[in-house]
Amino acid sequence: MILTPKEAEKELKIAEEMNPGAWIGHSESVGKNAGLIAERIEHMDRDVAYAMGLLHDIGRREGFKSILHTLDGYNYMTSLGQKEIARICLTHSFPQKDINTFLGKFDCTMEEKAFIADYLQKAEYDDYDRLIQLCDAISLPEGACIMEKRLLDVAMRHGVPDFTINKWKAFLNLKKYFDGLCGCNIYDLLPNVVENSFRDLV
Repeated sequence: MILTPKEAEKELKIAEEMNPGAWIGHSESVGKNAGLIAERIEHMDRDVAYAMGLLHDIGRREGFKSILHTLDGYNYMTSLGQKEIARICLTHSFPQKDINTFLGKFDCTMEEKAFIADYLQKAEYDDYDRLIQLCDAISLPEGACIMEKRLLDVAMRHGVPDFTINKWKAFLNLKKYFDGLCGCNIYDLLPNVVENSFRDLV
């Protein structure tokens, strides 16, 4: 049984007490946006999408880490018996199943890196994996924005390595995919997209 919205909110509150920061607002934004999009899709559940979005970065409860936050989240959710959310913790950063497309530091052991790489290759992504990847790429702490804004935000903080353009294309294709499932532009489903998209990044 996947955590209920209230249970997921409680977990995020505990995490905020352990490691406060902008990641909390971002997680709340991802959860809200995922729920609103899932509500329009017949085979998806709003509450499940919300809980997954809320906890996709739950590994950050352990402190400021780069790729290791994905494994910390996976391990913590696994310890709670939350296999589906644990998977999301690992897959949300990888619209392409290639660990080398991670935008950040590999602050993990070689064994941990090998585990994540193997997990991604074997994972069978479903629409929840894809939805949280999408919402991760359109969610500022203040709420939803156009994807290009969020991608620029990440690039300004982490740089633009060689794989960036292909990864951006993968995210843009996710938006096109969910536009099709929803039968509309997903931005029409989300509040304050225009206002958030015009916020200054510096």
